[in-house]
Amino acid sequence: MSEQLLPGYWLRIGSSSERAMLVKFIQLAYQQLFPEQEDFSHLVRTVNQYLSKETPLWWVDATQAEVPGNSSVGHQPVGCIWLGNAIDQVRGDRHAHVFLLYVMPEHRRQGIASALMRLAEDWARARGDRQIGLQVFQSNHSALRLYAQLGYKTQSLWMVKPLYPQSSSKGAL
Repeated sequence: MSEQLLPGYWLRIGSSSERAMLVKFIQLAYQQLFPEQEDFSHLVRTVNQYLSKETPLWWVDATQAEVPGNSSVGHQPVGCIWLGNAIDQVRGDRHAHVFLLYVMPEHRRQGIASALMRLAEDWARARGDRQIGLQVFQSNHSALRLYAQLGYKTQSLWMVKPLYPQSSSKGAL
C-alpha cells in the first residue's frame, strides 16, 4: 500500500525483508560523508539489531518517469526514513529517534526530506512522544541547515577521542 508523498514520489511502509536495501541506503549515506572509509560492513549488525516492528521504515519510490535510464518495472526507492526509540537522558521520557533519513542525490531539493521529517513528527505525536531526536554529523552541512529550518536545536554534543593511532587500532585489545 502506498500513497503519494509529493508529485512523482510515493510513500510506502518498509518491511524486515528489506534489510539489505536499508543497509545499502545507510552505506550510501556514510560513503558520501566519509569517502576515505572503505568498509561499512558493520552497518549490517546495526540493522539486524535495531530493525523491528517498533522501528518503522518508510521508503520513497519514484515513478518510472522520475528515474533516469530506468527500464525496470516496479518501485524504485530514492529515499527513506527509519525511526526508532530513545530515552531523554534529562527527563527519562521515551521519544522518537531518527535512525536514518536519506534521499538519493539526484532527488534532493524536491521536498522529500522535509516531507519525511513531517511524517516522523506525526508518527511521534501519534505515539504521545513529546520530542523527536536525531544525530547529525557536524560535516553534513546540508542536513544541519534542513534540521535548523525544521526547528531542531542542538541539545548535546557527542564527542569522541581516539585511544589508539589509526594504524594500530585494528586487532588491538
